[in-house]
Amino acid sequence: MAKLVFGMNLSLDGYVDHTAMGPPDPVLFRHFIEQVRGFTGSVYGRRIYEVMRYWDEDQPDWGAEEHDYAAVWRSQPKWVVSRSLKSVGPNATLFTDGIEAVRELKARLGGEIEVAGPDLARSLGDAGLIDEYRLYFRPFVLGRGKPFFAGPRPPLRLVATDHIGEDTVRLTYVPA
Repeated sequence: MAKLVFGMNLSLDGYVDHTAMGPPDPVLFRHFIEQVRGFTGSVYGRRIYEVMRYWDEDQPDWGAEEHDYAAVWRSQPKWVVSRSLKSVGPNATLFTDGIEAVRELKARLGGEIEVAGPDLARSLGDAGLIDEYRLYFRPFVLGRGKPFFAGPRPPLRLVATDHIGEDTVRLTYVPA
């Protein structure tokens, strides 16, 4: 059985707006490359999938790290939970019956499957499917935006803390 992991960068006040925080430092970016490399695949909500489609096409201003991330991301299977999308890009499968499809995926596969998107994570968490939450706190206060927890915070138990790169702290929680 696979382990579903929801993790994202977030501000000190709990918001997940990558464009407002800017790119991660090189150490954190390398961490994410290796993390994605180790995932069995990723389950995306529609909005975050549309943001991540950026990695489908090489950009002329990318350096070696961006090319490495893009190659790893493209190679991973992606499952997109959406009722409004009609199609998805390369190496992606569209799930219109979200929770049940993810439940079956979790039962059928092994390893870690990334969950991306606060709304999707809330739905999967409410269904008891999220096994781990990884909160990557970066030194920004945004004051508004999309919160990491799209609804009431589920009961959680802290299992690890890690300092990554120059300014990021990862807190890892499991459902209590």
